[in-house]
Amino acid sequence: MESPTDIPTSIPLDDWLAKLGQSTGAPGGGAASGVMLGIAASLLSMVAAYTPDDPRAAECGRRVAVLRGEALRGAESDGIVSADFGTALALPEDDQDRDARVRDAAVHAAESAARLGASGMGLLSDLRVLREIGNRSLSADLAVAAAALGAGLSGSSINLRANLRTARAHHASTAALADLNLDAARLAEAQQSAARIAEELSAEFDG
Repeated sequence: MESPTDIPTSIPLDDWLAKLGQSTGAPGGGAASGVMLGIAASLLSMVAAYTPDDPRAAECGRRVAVLRGEALRGAESDGIVSADFGTALALPEDDQDRDARVRDAAVHAAESAARLGASGMGLLSDLRVLREIGNRSLSADLAVAAAALGAGLSGSSINLRANLRTARAHHASTAALADLNLDAARLAEAQQSAARIAEELSAEFDG
């Protein structure tokens, strides 16, 4: 029997979305962000495949295929982390272990969001290359890829910052969160860059 905390992204899309809509939290917003990054990667791969005359496009295609796999594996593992986080939060307030359990689960959830965000940040460089060299007939697809990337990065950023806030509220030390705080800053910057590119690409279709 399939565990409710182990929902592979390889199941039919309709089934995965139905599970996303249930009150289990696994998959949740973090996994959804990973799937959006996977969609962005696939669209970038398509643009690269339609740009056969530039070797840089083939390089982009190879990189984004790897990053798509990373994003989807991250989406699956995030569902497990999310379920563990929910279990910790559900502990009674008077449970003497609750504070430590929630703190540790929040840190693990933040780490999961940071890993997903790293996949998205990797895609950003290929988006920039394909914006320069990509087949112009695929401009709309590239714009959608940028929008999906921005959404995936934004979701990862939101989850990372939310999990860090919970970890701090449950007495995580500043030192323990230092690297994750740096990840949050880098992720926020990448999300803004993707959003700017998406807006600029979309504006090309105005008028």
